Formats: sequence, structure tokens, C-alpha cells
Amino acid sequence: MTDGHPSVKWLSSFCAIAHSGSIQTAADQTRLSISTVSHRLKCLEDHLGVALVDHSSRPMVLTANGAVYLRYAEEVLELLTQAQGDISSLVPHDLRRLRFAMIEDFESDIGPEITRLLAGALPKCHFTQYTRMSHEILSLLRDREVDIGIATHPPTPLPNVHEYPLLRDPFVLAVPATATEPAEDFVEGRSDLPFLRYMRGQIMGDMIEAQLTRMRLKLENRFELDSTSSIMKLISQNGGWAITTPSNYARSKRFHTQVRLLPFPRKSFARTISMFVAENHLSEVAKVVSTALRSQLATQTIGPIVEAEPWLVDSYRLIND
Repeated sequence: MTDGHPSVKWLSSFCAIAHSGSIQTAADQTRLSISTVSHRLKCLEDHLGVALVDHSSRPMVLTANGAVYLRYAEEVLELLTQAQGDISSLVPHDLRRLRFAMIEDFESDIGPEITRLLAGALPKCHFTQYTRMSHEILSLLRDREVDIGIATHPPTPLPNVHEYPLLRDPFVLAVPATATEPAEDFVEGRSDLPFLRYMRGQIMGDMIEAQLTRMRLKLENRFELDSTSSIMKLISQNGGWAITTPSNYARSKRFHTQVRLLPFPRKSFARTISMFVAENHLSEVAKVVSTALRSQLATQTIGPIVEAEPWLVDSYRLIND
């Protein structure tokens, strides 16, 4: 898979081919030339590094990768259409200030796109954007130091703050790519690799500890870290294993060839990533941000990870509005 975002035009042509089973029919329906539609499909397949359709069959049928990708491509196109309408009809163009906070998981891939969208929709607005851990973002919201925040759902609701659930992010094991032990051996403490804990006091770290306690699992407490990047780097160097989430793994792209994911054994559990809005007058802005976030999550995080790890297709997903 190459870097960057797939073109919306590529996605549109792919969906047309998927539903019609023919490049010529898709070209007729979209009023494009056959060569243009064919070129767009090739660009998308080259970008992803996989075949999305079986080019030898007539009518054309989707490959397994194509069937998975179609689900997200259609969702992205629908969300983009909705976002374009919302921007023109809902956003208060005279908004002067917006303070926005986002967890580190989305800092590099999703944050810049959201900022670009808001800058275009709010030409007179001054933006302040923070990157923080979830518990810090929730504190900023509680103290009204930010207007909108993207963070993990907290154990107790925030007073007078509206929550918009976005993403179900299941907990999984991250282990060195060379490790051969089954997932059960890691959580039972039978691996020679040390357990790399997320720091307690963080929402995610506390959720992991609570689940281990419920399962009556006691793992040695030698390493406690607050940085996903540090955890992934250690794992990539055969320095340990961790309980993490696909979204945390997604942002650590440089370690993907040295780190692999395993399903969490026994009873599964997940965190919810939500958007929080502190002020009622920003509800319309929140709708636009939520739509854009869903589009970016589908293409930049969920799609690529599910394509690489198909067993996550039902558990790693957007949450319905």
C-alpha cells in the first residue's frame, strides 16, 4: 500500500464497477469513458497493492479484498456527500474561535484533514488544536478550556458535555512478528517476553488492568509506559508484548512489519472513542466534524487495518449515529 489518500474519483468508479460487474456499464452510468473508469480502478488497486476485482471473469466479480473494501468505500462516499451538504447549510460562518483537542492516535493521519475541513468551512475562525491523552482532554473539556474533544469514553459521564460515539476500538495483543506462542500463553504469563503495560491512570491503562483483574490474571509489573510509540518500538525489537487496540497500532506504521496483532483470548473487550462537545451552540459544527471524522476513520484507520487483519471486520468498526 502506498502513502497518501485514495482519490474519491477512484472510489466512485470502483463502486460503480462493483455494482454493475462491467467497466463499460460503469462508464455508461457515470458518463465517463471506458479508459477513464479502467484507469481509476487500476490506480486504486495499485495504491492498495491488491486486486479488488477478478479481471478474468465476466461479469466482473469482487475478490475477497474487494468485498471488504467496498463496504468502506461506499460508506466514505456517503459521508462525504453528507459533509458537503452540512458545510453549506449548518456551519455558523461567523464563528470566531474554536478550540479542538484530539488523542494522539489520530494526530498524523486524521487531525490535519479535520483542520483543513474546518478552515474551509469557517473562514473567519481562529483555531487552537491540542494533542493530548484522553484523560487530559476530558479535563480540558470539564474546565471549558476546549470546545470539542476526541477521546476515549470515560468511566463516568462528563456533566453538561454532549457525547457522540464514533468508533469501537477492541483490545488486542501486539506481539513481535517472530513470536510463535498462542495468545493464551501471553496473558497466562507463559511467554518469556515481558508484559509492557500502559500506564495506570490513563483511561486505557485502567481498562486493561480492570479486565485482567476480572479474569484473575496477574502479570509481572516491570514496565509501565505512557507512549504507544515506545511500546511498539520495544515490541518490534523483541522487547516485550502489550495489550493495545487497532487504532494505537494503526498510527505506528513504521513498526507494522515487525509487530503483529492477535485476538484477545477469552472474553473480548473494547474502548469507545467519542467526540465530546462542551457548548450547545456548537452542535451544528459537531455534526460536520463527526461526519468528517467518520469518513477519515473509515479510510485511514479501519479500512487498511481490516484489510490486513480480516478477523477484525466485525469488532473494529464505526458506531452508528
